[in-house]
Amino acid sequence: MHWKLFANFKEPFEDSAPTQLVGFAVWIVGDPQFINQRGDLFVTKTFTRTEWKAAFAAAGILGALATVSAAVPPVSDKKDEISFDLIANPNTVECLRANSYEQPRARATVIRGKLNDTLILDLDGIKPGLAFDLFTVQHSPFLSNGSADPTFVADHFGLAWYQSDIQIGKRSDDGHVRIKTILLDQIFGFDSDVGLNPTNTFQVGFWFNNPEDAACNGGPLKVTPFNGEHHGGPFAMISATDVNTGLGPLCTDPKRSTNPVSCNP
Repeated sequence: MHWKLFANFKEPFEDSAPTQLVGFAVWIVGDPQFINQRGDLFVTKTFTRTEWKAAFAAAGILGALATVSAAVPPVSDKKDEISFDLIANPNTVECLRANSYEQPRARATVIRGKLNDTLILDLDGIKPGLAFDLFTVQHSPFLSNGSADPTFVADHFGLAWYQSDIQIGKRSDDGHVRIKTILLDQIFGFDSDVGLNPTNTFQVGFWFNNPEDAACNGGPLKVTPFNGEHHGGPFAMISATDVNTGLGPLCTDPKRSTNPVSCNP
């Protein structure tokens, strides 16, 4: 026999405080003698919470309610999918351009998964033949309102994770890369040998693979460790820091109760 219980209580619902039950209904389903029968009972009665629990337990209802409650999954406020644009390095944007009438563009889409997440990065308006290296990093020189972050120290991107190579076709101005790893809200690294505590890398950016490709306008050759040979060029495009939280876009659930704001994993 299966019971379905619907009850409507008036506050307060404390152990010692009287609580008024203003609506109560029980459906009996599945027993051969009661198939399609419904019994409704609507009463107004004042008991304490303890007395109600005793009454429900006597009717065998309390255990059923606990089972139903445990079967309901918790509600999550985390986003299942996000998208954001990357901002071009103003010092090298001319080296990215495929033509004079189109701005170089890069848009990231991240899809949350059960075991890991998927990042899809689409590039457009990029000079054919260029190669880049994709990283997630700790810091960005830009804010989400498009301005420069005054707290950013030049070339200090913090902890960096090498994620993928990017190649623009020789006869194309677009590129596409897809990676699967831990990204949203939880991507981090640490190093106990040097005392580095768990550190999140919520920014996404890519660097010129060849330093010479970033010196197309006659600027100085700048070498960075941002490629597999540790001989890459400067950053080409990168995500921005949220002006309200101070976090990168890979954090979708900021914890504003902490100072500074952190991310709910």
